[in-house]
Amino acid sequence: MLDSLEIQPVSQPIRATVRPPGSKSITNRSLVCAALAEGTSTLRGALESEDTQVMIGGLRKLGIPIEVEDQGETLVVQGCQGLPPAASAEVFVENSGTTIRFLTALATLGRGTFRLDGIARMRERPIGDLAAALRQLGAKVTCEGPGDCPPVAMVSDRLPGGEATIRGNLSSQFLSGLLMAAPCAQETVTVRVEGTLVSIPYVRMTLEVMRSFGVEPQAAADFSEIAISADSSYAACEYAIEPDASAASYFWAAAAVTGGEVTVSGLTKSSLQGDVAFVDCLAKMGCDVRYGEDDITVLGKPLHGIDVDMNAISDTVQTLAVVALFAKGPTRIRNVSHIRHKETDRISALATELRKLGAVVVETDTGLDIDPGRARVAVTETAEIKTYNDHRMAMSFAIAGLVQPGVVICDPGCTAKTYPRFFEDLEAAR
Repeated sequence: MLDSLEIQPVSQPIRATVRPPGSKSITNRSLVCAALAEGTSTLRGALESEDTQVMIGGLRKLGIPIEVEDQGETLVVQGCQGLPPAASAEVFVENSGTTIRFLTALATLGRGTFRLDGIARMRERPIGDLAAALRQLGAKVTCEGPGDCPPVAMVSDRLPGGEATIRGNLSSQFLSGLLMAAPCAQETVTVRVEGTLVSIPYVRMTLEVMRSFGVEPQAAADFSEIAISADSSYAACEYAIEPDASAASYFWAAAAVTGGEVTVSGLTKSSLQGDVAFVDCLAKMGCDVRYGEDDITVLGKPLHGIDVDMNAISDTVQTLAVVALFAKGPTRIRNVSHIRHKETDRISALATELRKLGAVVVETDTGLDIDPGRARVAVTETAEIKTYNDHRMAMSFAIAGLVQPGVVICDPGCTAKTYPRFFEDLEAAR
């Protein structure tokens, strides 16, 4: 595995059609719903990556049989009818936030003792709000790490159900984990969200995946309250997974910064993933966006800075921050304070690495102010971009290297978390 990779600038604007691998978010949600369903489900178009492998491995340890076919793109899941078979399990989740949050909730449905742990960074990512909400529903959940961080341990005897309140400003994955487990609780579950909910499109995605597996949650328009009847249950199905919209953002960004034209197939304006709205940000910066029946095309144009609330599409903050390097005037990214608790502190990491490319960056209470600053003069000068074991740092800053000479991505293999073939696909698009 390479320690570093220097990105070579393109000689002309990128013109390409690409189809990214399946959505990580949808793959992991459909795996959970299929695992809890009655019958055998087939998931097609799944993502083959570290995060999905960790989820599959965790579900298997909880007693769920899963067959992997077609180089990981087809998953056959034998559901457990809401009762995970394992009587005990130790699950190591690496640095997969979706896995630890979703499986913590799922494990409370079983009968036995369970413990989930991860790498050092995972032990810095609080999970106390989810544990507290599960305790309100009758579960026995303990956060063993300082600051309500993992490891997290459960002594389970099914999940009784009832009512729970959870803060909405930390991670929508806490709410998604609760919701996906709720149909298998012994009583109706009502979840109330306290305060402003971050990343609403991901909650909407969770509810839509649940509906595909036969559960109909009753949600307030603002998702402040969501109820799931005790009469609900998941049914097995054949489920098609969309290409990953967060991964698509890098190719749309490549069109923006090179003045090229990139079409991403398999995604539309009505896609399940909220991150397709990333192209709206590029449109505000000056790009042309065209929507087809089964694709979205971005045409790069002269870019200007914008002031944008990215709360709903926070997984694309790093992509936009890199695009901002090539815009005229400053860009302000707001309302994304929760991304400090991702694979790394993404606000601090972005500020540090953007400065290596000449930007003037100020960390604000909720985001970043980015002024492109001076143009780099010496083409022989290199900028070694640290990636902090964060796949999105590597992929985002690779886009800068398409224009700016001397961009070196450290630990490029970290993209295996969600997109193992990213650099191959980026090279093919040149």
